[in-house]
Amino acid sequence: MAGTESDCKLEIESHDIIQDEYINPEIDDRRRKEKALVRRLDCFIAPVVMLLMIISYLDRGNIGFAATQGMNQEINLQGTQFNTAVSIFYIPYIVAEFPVSLVVKRLRFGRFIPAITLCWGLVCLFTGFIRSFAPLVVTRLLLGFFEGCLFPALTLLLCNWYKREELGVRIGFLFIASALSGAFGGLLAWAILHLDGLSGMSGWRWLYIIEGLITVVWAGCCYMLIPRNYETAYFLNEEQKALMRLRDEEMSSYSGSSGHYTKNDIREAAKDVKSWIHAVIQIAVVTILYGFGTFLPIIIKDGFNFSTVQAQYLVIPVNLWGAIVCGAGAILSDRYTARFLPLVIYAPFGIIGYAILLSDVSSGVRYFATYLIAIPCFFCTGSNIAWLSANCAPDGKRAASLGIQLTLTNIGGVISGQIYQSGAGPAFTLGHAWSLGSLTFAWLSWWVLRMIYRRRQALKDKMNAEGTTLSEEMYTDRAPDFKYQI
Repeated sequence: MAGTESDCKLEIESHDIIQDEYINPEIDDRRRKEKALVRRLDCFIAPVVMLLMIISYLDRGNIGFAATQGMNQEINLQGTQFNTAVSIFYIPYIVAEFPVSLVVKRLRFGRFIPAITLCWGLVCLFTGFIRSFAPLVVTRLLLGFFEGCLFPALTLLLCNWYKREELGVRIGFLFIASALSGAFGGLLAWAILHLDGLSGMSGWRWLYIIEGLITVVWAGCCYMLIPRNYETAYFLNEEQKALMRLRDEEMSSYSGSSGHYTKNDIREAAKDVKSWIHAVIQIAVVTILYGFGTFLPIIIKDGFNFSTVQAQYLVIPVNLWGAIVCGAGAILSDRYTARFLPLVIYAPFGIIGYAILLSDVSSGVRYFATYLIAIPCFFCTGSNIAWLSANCAPDGKRAASLGIQLTLTNIGGVISGQIYQSGAGPAFTLGHAWSLGSLTFAWLSWWVLRMIYRRRQALKDKMNAEGTTLSEEMYTDRAPDFKYQI
């Protein structure tokens, strides 16, 4: 733990390493090996995580594509039942996220993640056989619970493998995957249109069945691909495992934790105002993410007056563009350890995009506005999580803070399912106006967070200048030697 003699020694040694990096060839060798190790993690850990997220968003978001292909009429949905089915997914999702954040490390990532993936894959598959509203609600509830277990598990899995200064890009991977799922979902939905009528079943049913089968197969792959820890990782040699041990020691020293949470960790997270501000911001940006991701095919079809086929493939370039700008922002954010600036630069593009959608302009201009919205849609959601994660210690407090954030996050999912009401097209005024307001609120709130972090860091700098020493109490991110990323 930080504050002990051994940890202070490690802090001093780390400082000496920084001072001597230009004259000590051992440091250059360590940095080269560490870069090679991180690249290896990006080849074996990141792709598994990204594909899980792609599949997850495909399975939850295919209800939007199914609606454009006649699902609502075939199972006789009335009034707001479709919106209810969209929103109800997030109720068990909310319930699952906080407890999973606290226990997933003990349950072992390599067992827990494949198990929940198998469960939601089966649920998705059987959704292809529903005949009415009630079974749709049941499948959406089950899907919401199992998928609600996934995101905190993946976030904490990444925290176990990567240092905090490396996390922005890797958490960004999750939302790049979200954007790619929209592109792949559109492509898959367009292709499956050609299966309409096969074996007497509609195309939207084949959409659920095929995506469910893909998920089940990938669950089996994950059981073999996700190692228990770096000591058992099949893709690391002994030298790389030794380097991982050193990284783990350094991360544990800085975060002040052995990886096990306590009631005090939860208390520290709950009384820290930044946990709640990040969480409320996340509600706002997730409202945009889920509203945009789920309803974009419907907005393009009913709002821009394109055909069903056009609605399936026109979502593809929008989501690919979102993935590109999300990746670029995440890389720059990590490279310069800048969390605030990219967020406040990206968000205004989306604000302008929604303002255009609320204006009386041509369909082509409105479609262009979706590209503007895609700029902050995926990046801001992931970067807000990365910012909180990088500024929390110890591990238990980080898990609890992320649990609070991710639990409240999905209130945005419930909201998004209600603001784009069936029959509200072509204007979709409520949905676009609410989204514009949410993004504006997030933009203003990031300035408040910046002020809080800068004030806290100034106090730390003053304490360090005065030679204030750590107490024997639990080490947290409020300690003088913990530097916030702003």
